[in-house]
Amino acid sequence: MVSTATKIGTFDFDNCLMNAAGVYCMTREELADIDASAAGSFVTKTGTLNARAGNPEPRYVDTSLGSINSMGLPNHGFQYYLDFVTELQNTPNSKNHFLSLVGMSEEETHTILKAVQDSDYQGLVELNLSCPNVPGKPQIAYDFETTEKLLKDIFAYFTKPLGVKLPPYFDIAHFDRAAAVFNQFPLAFVNCINSIGNGLVIEDETVVIKPKHGFGGIGGDYIKPTALANVHAFYQRLNPTIPIIGTGGVKTGRDAFEHILCGASMVQLGTVLHQEGPAVFERITNELKAIMTEKGYESLDDFRGKLQYLD
Repeated sequence: MVSTATKIGTFDFDNCLMNAAGVYCMTREELADIDASAAGSFVTKTGTLNARAGNPEPRYVDTSLGSINSMGLPNHGFQYYLDFVTELQNTPNSKNHFLSLVGMSEEETHTILKAVQDSDYQGLVELNLSCPNVPGKPQIAYDFETTEKLLKDIFAYFTKPLGVKLPPYFDIAHFDRAAAVFNQFPLAFVNCINSIGNGLVIEDETVVIKPKHGFGGIGGDYIKPTALANVHAFYQRLNPTIPIIGTGGVKTGRDAFEHILCGASMVQLGTVLHQEGPAVFERITNELKAIMTEKGYESLDDFRGKLQYLD
C-alpha cells in the first residue's frame, strides 16, 4: 500500500502536502476548507502582533509561469490564528497544524512568541524570517548575525516546537553560513523557500501590481529550480534532527516527488493552490502516489533525499 504519510519531529501527518503560508489561509473559513481537504495539515497566514491591511491592490497577479505578489503581510493578527488552532487541537481526530508568526520588530516577535509560549497551543510554530514584500523591512534571514541573535534570544524562553520559514539563498557560502547558524538550535524544521523577492512583471508598458512600483515576490514555475536547490543544500548541511519542508513551484505530483527526492519531509503548495483551490491536494496526492507505485516505492522514506548525481 503506497502511503504519503510523514512526520515532522513527533508530529504525524497522513499526507505530506499542505498549503504555503499566505495562500488560502487568511480566514478561519479558508483554513477550515484546507483542513477538510486531502491536505495533511495547514499553516496559518503569518500573524503579526496587530492586524494588518497589507499593501494596496492589485497586489497579486497570476502570470504565464506562476505569479507575482506584494501582499505586505495582510492578516487578522496572531491572536486570531492562535485561537483557531488552539480550538482545533481540542476537537476529535484533529490534524496537527502550523501557526505562522512574525513581528514587525524584534520586540514584537518576542511579545508574540511569549504569548504563544504561555498559551494552550501544542502544535508547530513557524517563524517567518523571509517576508520580502514589506516596504522598508529587509528579510531577516539574509542577516546571519541578526538571525543567530534572534534565535538565541527566542530559545532562551521558548520551549514549544519552532521552525523557520526561509527566503531563497543563491550562494554555496550562504548555504554553509545559514546551516551553521541553524544547527546551533533545536529547530523543529526549516521551510525552503519563500518567493524570490523583488521580481518585476510587465504587461505592455506597465507593471502588473501596485505596491513598490511593481516589485514583488515571484512564485510558481519560475522558482522550482531554486526551491529544489535550497531544499537539497539544507538537507546536505542540517543536523538530521531538523526536517525540511519544501515549498516552491509545485503544481504536479512530479514536482512534489522532486522536492522529496531532494530531502523534503513535507511539501507546500502556493501558486497552484491559489489558482485551483483545495481540490488540488487530491489531484497532486494521486499523481505522487502513481509515481511511487510505478517506481516501487511504498513510503516517502524509500526515496527521500536519495537524489542521484552524475559521476
